[in-house]
Amino acid sequence: MNGYDFSLAGVSLVALGTGALWWPDRALLCVSDLHLGKSERIARRGGGTLPPYDTRDTLNRLAADLARSQARTVVCLGDSFDDLDAARALPEEERLWLAKLQAGRRWVWIAGNHDPGPVGLAGTLLTELPVAPLSFRHIARPGASGEVSGHYHPKASIRSRGQTVTRAAFLLDRDRVILPAYGTYTGGLRSNNSALATLMRREALALLTGAEVHAIPMPR
Repeated sequence: MNGYDFSLAGVSLVALGTGALWWPDRALLCVSDLHLGKSERIARRGGGTLPPYDTRDTLNRLAADLARSQARTVVCLGDSFDDLDAARALPEEERLWLAKLQAGRRWVWIAGNHDPGPVGLAGTLLTELPVAPLSFRHIARPGASGEVSGHYHPKASIRSRGQTVTRAAFLLDRDRVILPAYGTYTGGLRSNNSALATLMRREALALLTGAEVHAIPMPR
């Protein structure tokens, strides 16, 4: 699988070009901020109409990552749905598709700030998941170590062939990794935003997602 190999708290991990995190020794795939149902939520709140294919596209990419990795455990790091009503409004076809992806796997939903927990879906709901020596949670905690989190939808830019390319990005230092948003229609927060700059150490890297994962010093 295309990705960037790194170590966190002595654990070998791979940041995949899709925005998923792979822990080979545990056969664990971690994704963050799916925001399923975002187009439905925007339309429901009178914010305009987007093509209603975001959930399908996100699940299609997740299915491909699961097929490639053969993951036995999946951890969704919070904000899996854009809100609770979006979870309740999930079309039956997509609900069945999600159930098929869950079949035969341990599936953990971490509560996010948009969704305290999926409604009526299989899997285990937790506020955070310790898998020593790592901890999986939605929002990073200052001072934590061995931490895997999401929430911020980080993105970073790189100059390539005279143009600036901006992509969703993992942020990585010796204490933590912050995952990019996995979902379609999710925006991003630039890595030089003060909320991220104060969390990450000076030597932090940004791992830009895409066909190839590019590691650069985290722009500040």
